[in-house]
Amino acid sequence: MLVDTHCHLDAVEFDVDRAAVAAAAVQAGVGLIVVPAVERANFGAVASVCRDYSGCAAAYGIHPMFVQRACEADLDALRETVLREHPLAIGEIGLDHFAEPRDEAQQAFYFGEQLQIARANSLPVLLHVRRAIDPVLKQLRLCRVRGGVAHAFNGSRQQADEFIKLGFKLGFGGAMTFPRASRIRELAATLPLDAIVLETDAPDIPPEWNDGARNTPEQLPRIAQTLADLRGIAFEEVADATTRNATAVLPGLARIH
Repeated sequence: MLVDTHCHLDAVEFDVDRAAVAAAAVQAGVGLIVVPAVERANFGAVASVCRDYSGCAAAYGIHPMFVQRACEADLDALRETVLREHPLAIGEIGLDHFAEPRDEAQQAFYFGEQLQIARANSLPVLLHVRRAIDPVLKQLRLCRVRGGVAHAFNGSRQQADEFIKLGFKLGFGGAMTFPRASRIRELAATLPLDAIVLETDAPDIPPEWNDGARNTPEQLPRIAQTLADLRGIAFEEVADATTRNATAVLPGLARIH
């Protein structure tokens, strides 16, 4: 079995065939799918998907690229949703210092507040860290949480080691499948295997063989095979290890059927 630790199955891109996409993932051997929210407006959609499709687990949070249309009442809604829905994690949260326009101070405020929510509820976090790894690490040192996943990791080995020290796993997905992605592939090949989890970020970040098309969780086995090839080990070893890693850092997966 494989675990897709980051898949936006609630996204509008799946409205026309969501049931078929979920069924194809199961058929491919993807037994668990983590579905993170991005703003208060889609908390309900995430909850609905995770009720309707077995093997799906919800996380709730406000994505840094959506904070410009957020308000502090959304944080209250997040607290209420956590108490009512008992999610797997707080996420997708973090910082994004790439997208324009952006308000980095506003991002930092919402990130810090959501880390406090995660800490208060003993929940791990799903982190968005694009072009902002060091500022994210700084906030994590100020507010220690129960680990989590640094999604779509694309930092240095030193930064990877810092996340690992803080109890995090590193998410690898479609970007790793491109031969030109030399830094990501080097990390995937050389990091301790017990630090790695797999993800698709579907419908985004499609793998090399599906470049330009909609990504789906069904692609995860081929992504896992890429990791196995980079490390020179068997697919089964990658599947077993990454599933074990996901359930260790996201212990709520144990209750998902």
